[in-house]
Amino acid sequence: MDAVKPLIVQSDRTLLLDVHAPEAEDARAAILPFAELEKSPEHIHTYRITPLSLWNAAGAGISPRDVERILNRYSRYEVPQSISGAFSETMARYGRIRLREGPGTEELLLTAGSKEIENEITAAGVLAGHLTKVEGGFSLKLTSRGTVKQELIKLGWPVQDEAPLREGQPLEIALRPFVLRDYQIEAARSFVGKGGPGTGFGVVVLPCGSGKTIVGMAVMALLKTNTLILSANVAAVHQWIEELLDKTTLSREQIAEYTGDSKSVLPVTIATYQILTWRPNRDGNFPHFSLFRGYPWGLIIYDEVHLLPAPVFRVTAELQAVRRLGLTATLVREDGAEDAVFSLVGPKRYDVPWKELERKGWIAEARCIEVRLDLPDSNKIPYAVAGKREKYRIAAENPRKEDAAMELIANHGEDHILVIGQYISQLEAIARRLQVPLVTGKTSNTERERIYRDFKEGKLRVIVVSKVANFALDLPAASMAVQISGSFGSRQEEAQRLGRILRPKKNKNSYFYTIVSRSTVEEDFAANRQKFLAEQGYHYSIQHWTASPLSGTAETPLPAEERMALR
Repeated sequence: MDAVKPLIVQSDRTLLLDVHAPEAEDARAAILPFAELEKSPEHIHTYRITPLSLWNAAGAGISPRDVERILNRYSRYEVPQSISGAFSETMARYGRIRLREGPGTEELLLTAGSKEIENEITAAGVLAGHLTKVEGGFSLKLTSRGTVKQELIKLGWPVQDEAPLREGQPLEIALRPFVLRDYQIEAARSFVGKGGPGTGFGVVVLPCGSGKTIVGMAVMALLKTNTLILSANVAAVHQWIEELLDKTTLSREQIAEYTGDSKSVLPVTIATYQILTWRPNRDGNFPHFSLFRGYPWGLIIYDEVHLLPAPVFRVTAELQAVRRLGLTATLVREDGAEDAVFSLVGPKRYDVPWKELERKGWIAEARCIEVRLDLPDSNKIPYAVAGKREKYRIAAENPRKEDAAMELIANHGEDHILVIGQYISQLEAIARRLQVPLVTGKTSNTERERIYRDFKEGKLRVIVVSKVANFALDLPAASMAVQISGSFGSRQEEAQRLGRILRPKKNKNSYFYTIVSRSTVEEDFAANRQKFLAEQGYHYSIQHWTASPLSGTAETPLPAEERMALR
């Protein structure tokens, strides 16, 4: 036993991290590539090692010996022998089933590492329509490649896909002279690999504000092929176009926008998920899926891959011969479809902890603070008798939040501030009080971009934004966010909103405030979001206010450290 070590490894594959131990920060960064955070109260954080987390680690080149070495390095007690072998067995499943080029031009060959695995595959009725038993394994059509991989991972067998990838139409593209950060170069190279089997598809996980777009462009410059980029909204499409023109040798005549406003196709085409998943009626076909199939793409970039809609998964299953790069700040999906990302886009190829980039100065240091307020007396009975969903809305629209937001903004006179929320009527009210613009999904793209430009240029210090702030919003001047309502504790959303304020500023911290109604369901959802922040290594403090000072009621006295956070 070594009492100063931060980690307790348990036989059920849970890891308990003592956040007060001397090496806690280093241990957290070391286990993140192969463990998932489950709980994060004040003193002990709980992580769990799952099959998918181990397969992602294996896909990133981490071996069972690496996992054991890290656990032994930081464990307070001897690592249970019963799980050491289990890690090796689970990670060894990655690579036991391989997918290779078949004898025919339209065929692939699936091979298993043993007769027992072959028998298990044969017995899986869900695969019967896709696989044909042949000498040496199973034959399948090219069009079944993604579906077979997706079904096998559900059975506990991740497929190592070594079948050839299509080259696509060549495209001469290079990066203009500018300094790439070391991790951006490493991320691009880890995706491209040496060009052999099993490379050219996967996910790069980097914090918001760390330059994921630049990683995408670096990959494009390495592969030099026609590229389809899928992004979250029209604003993100325009940001990609601006970045490509600024940082690559591409001309405007080589880049097309495929959105509700414009539907052209050129060697580099940027589309929204929304336009691709549009269909005239609920049971109809997706007419814009032809964008995937009708052009000689050599690379597809899924920006914000954690938001990938289910219909795009369907077509992605068909696109397994095309190089696929997923970019995201978090692999967490609220629909639990992380295994589909693994199978259809690819395993995690590169990951850097947020706090590591913060220490190096590549992203801003952020203070995350939760402010808790009581509901007004007039709201307490309606809240008590409401249904679960309505309870959340009553708590989220607590009128005292407006006063609290006004007070926080008044206390941060030097910051550029985003007020972010879920409910339009609430946002309209606070925008009126602040006399600042409100950006929602209904704001025209022209007006939206004008507001963002004024914010970037310092003509506006505060803007109010709806959940459009969750998606690829590039506002490097933002140094503070006030979150007054959110989407039921979504960790995806927390990652995106925090990312809005992480661009580094000289000698300046960033502040991320979340205002929560005390003793309501909103506290429970806030705890879920807190998990994500703790996983990234952020200190999350909680302040209790009786009411905002602007409402005429004195604020509850705070400890000196917490008062400093408001200055």
